[in-house]
Order: sequence, then C-alpha cells, then structure tokens
Amino acid sequence: MIDLSHDNSGKDPDRQPAVAAAVADQVAAGNRDIVGVMLESFLVGGRQDLVAGHDLVYGQSITDGCIGWDTTVEVLDGLADAVRARRGAH
Repeated sequence: MIDLSHDNSGKDPDRQPAVAAAVADQVAAGNRDIVGVMLESFLVGGRQDLVAGHDLVYGQSITDGCIGWDTTVEVLDGLADAVRARRGAH
C-alpha cells in the first residue's frame, strides 16, 4: 500500500497525480508488490481554514490539502489502466 500524499508528495496535493503516475508505471511494468494506494481527495481541491464568521466551501477539506474530484477520476483511471496492463502482461 502506497500513500500518494504526505511524504511521497511533499504534502502538496498538486503533486499526487505525478506520484500516482510513477506508481502506475511500476504496476504496468508488472510489480505485484503494490496492492493499493491511498490519496487525499475531496470534491473541491485544496483546503480551507475554519474561521469563525466565515462560510466554508462545501466539499473542501479543512484538514489536509486534497485533489479535487476531476483529478481523482483521472488518477484512478490511470491506475486502473496500469492494473489492466499488468494483468495482460502474463
């Protein structure tokens, strides 16, 4: 299991897709030691501070920075393609 966020992306959610692509390359090349990934994802990318008297953006994290929905779909599609390639390799 590989954490695509935190240390692997330098806690920068915008780097998660690049980390995912590197993992996907390893999976597509046949690496069977990789069994899953964990990423920071939410409906709206980024993060926001919880400030009294200010409205929050619906669907955006107040903890860790996250990738948004559209980016999440792209990352998962890339990883799924890699798994299909790995399955076809043997």
